[in-house]
Amino acid sequence: MSSLNKNDLIKSLLFYLPIFFLFASVLNEIDLNYLEIEFFSFNFVHILIFYWTLKNPRYLSYGSIFLAGIVNDVVVGLPMGVSSFCYLLICAVTAYLRNITITPNFINDWISLLFTILLINSIQVIGLDFIFSIEVNYMQYLVNSGFTFIFYPIFLFLFNIIEKKIKIQKND
Repeated sequence: MSSLNKNDLIKSLLFYLPIFFLFASVLNEIDLNYLEIEFFSFNFVHILIFYWTLKNPRYLSYGSIFLAGIVNDVVVGLPMGVSSFCYLLICAVTAYLRNITITPNFINDWISLLFTILLINSIQVIGLDFIFSIEVNYMQYLVNSGFTFIFYPIFLFLFNIIEKKIKIQKND
């Protein structure tokens, strides 16, 4: 009887693992900017949201993504709603890609991520610079976009492993 409860707990923890990663990354500001390495940063949250909303959107709800954006704005010090808008825009792009894609393809997803990141960062830069008059380092956004694009295959591999573990636990 106790093994049944332990198994249910493991299933629940694995199912909510993407949400845990999302909130842990926005609370800790995991885009490696805090290491103060001048030309190295990537945005883990963009990769996480892109992958999970593209491959299996039931693990990350839009409400949790919106709330994570609000938390990110508070932690980073951005105007309220900027990150939430950008995160939900990623969700909109992935929903569109999911609906038009007949067979998933790594290269198409990777190229789509590049255009999505460029779109998101350009909207964020325009909003911060022209609307809110916040000084923006354009080079930092460009470097961040490049490294986020480069690191996507690594996280794709890791997230595929996690998704397989979730499916195995679900089917047991």
